[in-house]
Amino acid sequence: MANATQTIVLGGGCFWCTEAVYKEVRGIVDVESGYSNGQVERPSYEQVCAGTTGHAEVVKLTYDPAQISLRQILEIFFVVHDPTQLNRQGNDVGTQYRSGIYTTTPEQQAAAEDMIRAMSQEKLFGKPIVTEVRPLANYWPAEEYHQDFFERNPHQGYCLAVAAPKVAKFRKTFSELSKG
Repeated sequence: MANATQTIVLGGGCFWCTEAVYKEVRGIVDVESGYSNGQVERPSYEQVCAGTTGHAEVVKLTYDPAQISLRQILEIFFVVHDPTQLNRQGNDVGTQYRSGIYTTTPEQQAAAEDMIRAMSQEKLFGKPIVTEVRPLANYWPAEEYHQDFFERNPHQGYCLAVAAPKVAKFRKTFSELSKG
């Protein structure tokens, strides 16, 4: 009997970048950009960008644990974004760009908290990790034009300047996990 897929939601700044990385990861069977953990039902991109909904830009990952572990997914996450920047990633500033892990099971919650605790004790980043770990709440998919954005717009300025280097970093650091 085949293993069932699992879902976890990650916020690592702009969802275009995070989506672009995870679309390349072996064992990730679906990636969807969206918004989570805010107060407004069915928020729009404009509402989220205004910073008034409480939502984070996120990617919802459906993965096959027989092909990739949660630990590997989280290791990629902590390499391709800066978990020490509060409510921002680089020039993207606002609570919607916060670092977050939004879990769908208590086991995911515990694993994420344990990993952050261990990295903090080892002082891996030289600064405190500000990544929030919370159960997934109030998820809403982003508009269609945000889905597969990097794939459809590889020469767009933001994609060239921000997303492409993150994809390159993933490929270099985790070549064994690339769909290749």
